[in-house]
Amino acid sequence: MSDLHRTPLYDLHVSLGAKMVPFAGYDMPVQYKLGVMKEHLHCRAAAGLFDVSHMGQVILRAPDPEAAKRALETLIPQDVLGLAEGRQRYGFFTNEAGGIEDDLMFANRGDHLYVVVNAACKDADVARMRAALEPDVTVKLLENRALLALQGPKAEAVLAEHHPMVAEMAFMDVATVPLAGAECWVSRSGYTGEDGFEISVPVAAAEDLAKALLAHDAVEAIGLGARDSLRLEAGLCLYGHDIDAQISPVEAGLTWAIQKSRRTGGDRQGGFPGDTRILGEMADGVARKRVGLLPEGRAPMREGTALFASADATAPVGTVTSGGFGPTVGTPVAMGYVDAEHAAVGTALFGEVRGKRLPVAVAKTPFAAPGFKR
Repeated sequence: MSDLHRTPLYDLHVSLGAKMVPFAGYDMPVQYKLGVMKEHLHCRAAAGLFDVSHMGQVILRAPDPEAAKRALETLIPQDVLGLAEGRQRYGFFTNEAGGIEDDLMFANRGDHLYVVVNAACKDADVARMRAALEPDVTVKLLENRALLALQGPKAEAVLAEHHPMVAEMAFMDVATVPLAGAECWVSRSGYTGEDGFEISVPVAAAEDLAKALLAHDAVEAIGLGARDSLRLEAGLCLYGHDIDAQISPVEAGLTWAIQKSRRTGGDRQGGFPGDTRILGEMADGVARKRVGLLPEGRAPMREGTALFASADATAPVGTVTSGGFGPTVGTPVAMGYVDAEHAAVGTALFGEVRGKRLPVAVAKTPFAAPGFKR
């Protein structure tokens, strides 16, 4: 365990009775004294505080900010040039084969771009950006900032007690806001399907801010276990499971994140890795699709469960990539990939669980109604 990194909030997690586990090279809290089920339900009902400091925070800066935007567009299929100052977008790095190398968030902060990448991929992501963008664009991985996420229907009210301007922020707005005496970079976004905020805070002030937020009666500390069940109910992909270097954005159902300007016929169509495959699939369709899945009964269908078109079929037509129990909906939920001819909502399939074929139906996502502030 000694080779694991620790976030600036490690001591706080321990003091709160967290169960710590290895995750993406870090010693992270999987749950606290409440347990995963109650943490999940508390976040849906009130507000949950997550430590996501293991993720990579990166600044892209060039003498001409527009040059940094144009440069980032060579690595991702999103419209960076058209992103207004003070706004954020979801995106993903693609490879030459059209697969997804990582998904990310990027924000226009005026004289620079702020990018947040996944912990397990951040070294590769930074190397990718440095190789492609430097020296014209400076790529800086921030080591002096922590990252917190305050999520849930009461998140706005809680954070507004520290600064009222956050109540005016719309979904995907970003702003610099003083919180608990520190300059914080706040975005109205998150990974739970709920309204909420992600807060980049200087390391020296991270524990004070976390304690100040946890002091509110509406806020509980939430671990990785509930973070996973929350995002699964919200139909959100987990990198390395629901998306990876072989899966294209079209197969993953993420074409909503590719803006018109980067599509065929757009002002800046293509020009990103794998554009031939991705734009081709957008025009011609794909052989497999990511779908939501609702197993019958109480037995969850976990990652790796093979999916079949009938109870006695010999060849699988798909695989579960994420699965578990959905505390909000009170039933098992899952996502996976199935052959396109079996991807229609309502299609009856069978998942093989411990040698038995159990019924499961293709379903719409999200499973829990989203609470984003539009």
